[in-house]
Amino acid sequence: MRSAPTILHLDMDAFYASAEQAAKPSLRGRPVIVGGIGPRGVVATASYEARRFGVHSAMPTAQARRLCPNGAYLVPRFSLYRAVSEQVMELLGRWSPLVEPLSLDEAFVDLEAGGLEPTVSAARRAGEQLRAQILAVTGLTGSVGLAGSKMLAKIASEQAKPDGLLLLEPGSERDLLAPMTVRTLPGVGPATGEHLRRAGISTVGELAEAGEDELVRLLGRAHGLALHRMALGRDDRPVVSERETKSVSVEDTFEVDLHDRVRIRYEVQRLADRCVGRLRASGHSGRTIVLKVRRYDFSTLTRSETLRGPTDELSVVREAAARLLESVDTTGGVRLLGVGVSGLADYTQGDLFAQGVQEAPGEVQRSEESAALPPLAPGPETDRGAGPPSAPVPVAERRWSPGVDVQHAVYGAGWVQGSGVGRVTVRFEGPGTQPGRVRTFRVDDPELEPSDPLPLVDPGRTGGAVADLGAPPVPGSRCTH
Repeated sequence: MRSAPTILHLDMDAFYASAEQAAKPSLRGRPVIVGGIGPRGVVATASYEARRFGVHSAMPTAQARRLCPNGAYLVPRFSLYRAVSEQVMELLGRWSPLVEPLSLDEAFVDLEAGGLEPTVSAARRAGEQLRAQILAVTGLTGSVGLAGSKMLAKIASEQAKPDGLLLLEPGSERDLLAPMTVRTLPGVGPATGEHLRRAGISTVGELAEAGEDELVRLLGRAHGLALHRMALGRDDRPVVSERETKSVSVEDTFEVDLHDRVRIRYEVQRLADRCVGRLRASGHSGRTIVLKVRRYDFSTLTRSETLRGPTDELSVVREAAARLLESVDTTGGVRLLGVGVSGLADYTQGDLFAQGVQEAPGEVQRSEESAALPPLAPGPETDRGAGPPSAPVPVAERRWSPGVDVQHAVYGAGWVQGSGVGRVTVRFEGPGTQPGRVRTFRVDDPELEPSDPLPLVDPGRTGGAVADLGAPPVPGSRCTH
């Protein structure tokens, strides 16, 4: 434990939904839900206005619609979220060389490594200045926790939400933690929480008072000792700038259960293509191919195959996934499929072709069933709907999902409010405008085109805004701000 609260945890507030509200003036102050909008979709993020209705992340979208029928339900725009995340991470990097991203909207920062004076006042000023910089550059708010450990800094940022800062001074940790539920601590999920509740332990204070011996008896040595240390506020994990990637995977949930075995094989190959694309993009190869199948009754099966060496060859991953599928009974239907690669390495075993199924040229045949399906692309494809198609999509075939960006030849930039019955409704507005007007077009209107997201803040204003807020400390120097 540090003697000064110089570990900072930043968590952007309702990130996806807040970005959508910043981009769409007509949605500001309204409940916004971002996620899958189909009957089997899941909420990724809900705005604070939507949370008042009981909507939260990981909730089925169908349930969210019942709780909040008048909310705006939008598909995610990951290109926008990634762009904003890069801006935020760049700001964090100005404060310290030790930045540990946890996701697009969350990260730890070791302020001492950046030269900040290890005092309460300097840490508080740094946290407030960082929040102001993020607002100036992105137009969004983030909550900051400052403490002497990563665990406490994360708990502090949760307590500070939304749009706040909480600093835990050394010595105050036990008082803060004691009344909190045991579920507050990392590693305590529903099962462990219920197990502890049955033993009469519901709060972190009760967990600390139980002692090591009792927790070891209840949870086992490793888990019991770790939880007792956390209940006392002890956490000596360092901030690490690079987190090791352990696996790469992709999965799809289908709106209607898949019953046709040929279609299931086809979807597994599509997933293998996407998985290899991500694997190569990350600069890794892997030894273990994993297939995930969730059946109609929500039972989930996982199958894996370990190769002789790491690979990023598309044919090898495809064939391994296909072999794994043969061992799974899909009778009754499949609602989710996933393909992953683990056992990662940063090199590739060159001679792995023998691991795939080899056939002589004269023996390669395509079944009549497979021939009825469209051919797979020769290379990995991007996430479904997340990237541009390889060839222009005929306007009659375009799908206009709620929330996506469009450009009209006459009316300019806007976003899709909804579509159906051959029509698409567009609201023409942007981050720096007043709420715009709504117009309806035919779905095949040649003057309406998909477009890229607009920046939330005018790029010309952000540099000066950050300069006006003062410069972060130079790594290696001591600065009190």
